[in-house]
Amino acid sequence: MRKARILFISQEITPYLEETSLAHIARYLPAGVQDKGKEIRTFMPRFGSINERRNQLHEVIRLSGMNLIIDETDHPLIIKVASIQSARMQVYFIDNDEYFQRKNTYRDSKKVFYPDNDSRAIFFARGVLETVKKLGWSPDLIHCHGWMTSLVPLYVKTAYKEDPIFMNSKIVYSVYNHDFPEVFNADFARKVKMAGMTNADLNLLAHPDFVNINLSAMKYSDAIVQGSDRIHPDIMAAFNKAPVPTLGYHNVDEYIKAYAKFYDELLTQEELVAE
Repeated sequence: MRKARILFISQEITPYLEETSLAHIARYLPAGVQDKGKEIRTFMPRFGSINERRNQLHEVIRLSGMNLIIDETDHPLIIKVASIQSARMQVYFIDNDEYFQRKNTYRDSKKVFYPDNDSRAIFFARGVLETVKKLGWSPDLIHCHGWMTSLVPLYVKTAYKEDPIFMNSKIVYSVYNHDFPEVFNADFARKVKMAGMTNADLNLLAHPDFVNINLSAMKYSDAIVQGSDRIHPDIMAAFNKAPVPTLGYHNVDEYIKAYAKFYDELLTQEELVAE
């Protein structure tokens, strides 16, 4: 009986970034699930504030070298990897000089929201999916954490739905309270669109604010998790009416056990449940 494969995609993971609740979950959940018999892969952006020498990041040459076209411009995709030795866990980093070689994460030193955060989210989502394809590692379940991962459910269920790597993958999306008041650029939906996607797939992204990019991710997910104790009321309302399985908020002492049980309930095929 093979192990179930779970792909974790997060915008933050501690110790590489400051420990928020999201970064904590994205660090300890994969390790905890791995300890329960699952096979895991974990991805995050390689933000410029991450010290490569201290964290022993190194480039994975065989995975790097692709170009992703966003808004008719080629952007080189660089893949790096590091290990959290205490957890026997590797973390893959999506890197690009233009998008991620800056010393702050989502805002500049004056707290101004980066105007290209929309393109960074596109690059990150597509970079993860293309790298997983190159790994030849087909996940049974993909768990996305944070708004920077919000395009993954949409892409997997549209542009990548016929790809043998992803065609049987179930998507779980966690919603958090990392709200921002800014709105992505007006041409966001156009930049997101790929072959295999219709304009109707992008309806929620016509006004790409924090609520709508999360609602889009929820729409294309097979299950939804409340990652923070309090989330935006509009997102909470959609969560409460979701037509797919949901998992409510669990605190730091409970979430690994609760999430692992939730995964097993989603992976109903007997051959996917780890011994």
